[in-house]
Amino acid sequence: MSTFDTRFSKGMLETLITSKTRLKLLLKFFLNSSASGYLRSLEGEFGESTNAIRQELNKFESAGLLSSASEGNKKVFRANVKHPLYSDIRSLLMKHIGLDTVIDNVIKKLGDVEAVFLVGKFARGIDNQIIDLVFVGESVNKNFLVDLIQKAEKLISRKIRYIVYSLKEYGEFEKGLTDFEPLLLWKREE
Repeated sequence: MSTFDTRFSKGMLETLITSKTRLKLLLKFFLNSSASGYLRSLEGEFGESTNAIRQELNKFESAGLLSSASEGNKKVFRANVKHPLYSDIRSLLMKHIGLDTVIDNVIKKLGDVEAVFLVGKFARGIDNQIIDLVFVGESVNKNFLVDLIQKAEKLISRKIRYIVYSLKEYGEFEKGLTDFEPLLLWKREE
């Protein structure tokens, strides 16, 4: 993807979706399909009024983009992954954040990478200026990775934090996770 394409897609989404609450909800639910939330939790997470959030949730639910279920006294929302636009919306968000550029310009050029996971705030669906990535593979050229990450950061205008694990090390890391699952961005095709 060219620099023009990256800048265009980032600005395009903010032009198309003028409601900051709506954009936050899209990021929350469509970046990670396992993300869920209820009105009060979203109020605290977004720092916005419950009324604005409720209106957007109702619009998304009536359009079929979100589904809901009662859990105790809470109405919990999730992305409707069966909606025909789910994949398209997710793809737009990936371009908005710049993850498609990271995949194209970093992961595919590193060589011996088995998988790449998104962790941190973005994995939980929270917009941030820092993208946290976990690279899993053997013999990853770390000097080359540093160079590629710096180039990708300039293209997407975000910082990228990363860690590289061997397959064995990643297994240990994954066992320690309790509050969320890393979001798989890329996996080597067999």
